[in-house]
Amino acid sequence: MPLIAKAVRVFFWQNQKRMSILCGQSAYLPTLAFSFCADQQATLDLMKIKTKLRLGLGLLFLMILTLALIAARHVYILKEDTKNILADNYNTLDYAQQMLLAVDGLNVDSAARKIFEQNLIKQKGNVTEKGEAQATQRVADHYELLKADPQDSKLPGMIRKDLADLTQINMRAIQNKSDVAVNSVRSAIIGIALTGTFCILIALTLLVNLPSNIGNPIRELTESIKGIAAKNYSQRLHFSGKNEFGELASSFNTMAEKLEEYDSSNLSKILMEKKRTEALINNMHEPVIGLDENKHILFANDEAVRITGMALSDILGKSAVELAVHNDLIRALIREEQGISPFTSPALKIYANDKESYFEKEVVDITIVPTGERVKKYIGQVILLKNITPFKELDFAKTNFIATVSHELKTPISSIKMSLQLLENQRIGALNPEQQQLMEGIREDSDRLLKITGELLNMSQVETGNIQLNIQPSSPYAILQYALDAVKLPLEQKGIDLTVQNDHDLPDVKADLEKTAWVLINFLTNAIRYSQQEGKMFIALQNNDYGVKFSVRDEGKGIDSRYRSKIFDRYFQVPGSAKTGTGLGLAISKEFIEAQGGAIGVTSEIGMGSNFYFELTRA
Repeated sequence: MPLIAKAVRVFFWQNQKRMSILCGQSAYLPTLAFSFCADQQATLDLMKIKTKLRLGLGLLFLMILTLALIAARHVYILKEDTKNILADNYNTLDYAQQMLLAVDGLNVDSAARKIFEQNLIKQKGNVTEKGEAQATQRVADHYELLKADPQDSKLPGMIRKDLADLTQINMRAIQNKSDVAVNSVRSAIIGIALTGTFCILIALTLLVNLPSNIGNPIRELTESIKGIAAKNYSQRLHFSGKNEFGELASSFNTMAEKLEEYDSSNLSKILMEKKRTEALINNMHEPVIGLDENKHILFANDEAVRITGMALSDILGKSAVELAVHNDLIRALIREEQGISPFTSPALKIYANDKESYFEKEVVDITIVPTGERVKKYIGQVILLKNITPFKELDFAKTNFIATVSHELKTPISSIKMSLQLLENQRIGALNPEQQQLMEGIREDSDRLLKITGELLNMSQVETGNIQLNIQPSSPYAILQYALDAVKLPLEQKGIDLTVQNDHDLPDVKADLEKTAWVLINFLTNAIRYSQQEGKMFIALQNNDYGVKFSVRDEGKGIDSRYRSKIFDRYFQVPGSAKTGTGLGLAISKEFIEAQGGAIGVTSEIGMGSNFYFELTRA
């Protein structure tokens, strides 16, 4: 750096005379540049990098701005000078030429007089030079005399002389303005040359000093960082000065010392912690698998290795996606479930512990905030398998118990209903009103018990996967009529007005007629229950792209949005509603429809009623 600055000083002193000649009287300019260079070198080492950049770039910006302003000012002056020539004097010459051509026809041609008068009026509005107003007025006066005495032969010649004087005045003005424009150009050349020379000197000084002053430390820092990245913690920076590079060197050296100390003293501790973590994971009684962000397996405990049926060496570091091609369990573990909580998935059935076992998968996404950053970064996930086999066994026992009890209850309930029918027979004997009322109560209770046992049996079939479906092409109209016949009496008892809307020529659907009608009856029964006395209900069958849509709409109080997502869950009943059943009807309906490849749903708003619907595919 000192050698470069010295060379610049010698260059400036040797060329001082030449620069003075080039720039006119500005002999002070090289001396000023030399002083700037010398002063800069003296303060460069103490100056902050940000200050250096601001000073250098700011000075260049200032010089460029000054040069631009000087050039713009001279160009503007030159533009104004040429504009005056074109806008003022050229127009006058044109008007005079037009009037001169029309002089010969003033006595005989009205068109010539019109042209003359138009140009005279324009000339009166374009008087810009000294003496031009008097010459214009003389032309106007002589023209008025000619109009008064067209036979006077001297007046046309006098008008021509006046126009010649007017032209001469503007020609002299053009010459004067041309001289002014030439002087403006000379001044612009001198001013731009002086400013440009100074800008070149300043830029040369900055070009020599700034890049090396900033680039060399950055290059040395880059090499040292590469050494640290290669675990060569003995790297050190040796920057002098109190600027940012000096502070950076001090901080870098401190970091390198701590890394060197940490590398030599804590490596054994890190290895010990790693082994402790691995031992902890391996001693867990439930399978655990860790994946990185690219689905590569980072770790798997002994339980996970055992149920996969693969060796640990065949799992670690391998892509789970590739392993899933040949291993059903890993494919089930990494499969992303749709429409299910991101933390849980359906139970997995795996042969483990010498029997069929059930596991619940839990996927935990792992995110960290990297050092020096604020945004979380996804680095992988941990898959946990919780053994829920004991709970499944209890659930199976519950299901079998309910199925057995329900089946056993149906026989005595059927006997009760048969006995009621016999008691109502007039041949046995007439019943008094009190006995008839008791009979009605017994009938209602037995009907409710029969419905509950039927629902429990259906749910047992659903839970055990033993749903017996007789799917065949079925007429939507037959399903509708089956359901309407079943709810005819409740509709009449409550005085409800049922409106049926059917599309014409509906296609047959793939369905079990009885179970589909059971679902529609369940929808209608619920709608009747929640409708007002003598209210309205609507049932519709519509053809759509999917197949046929069955919908039942009531005008009840509706379902709160908090409960709509749970309405098809088992044993769920909307809080505050009449508890007249088991809460299984809609859950069984959902299983029946989905088992037939259909879809089921509900739309409802508080105070606007509810609309339950299901769709079945075409046969």
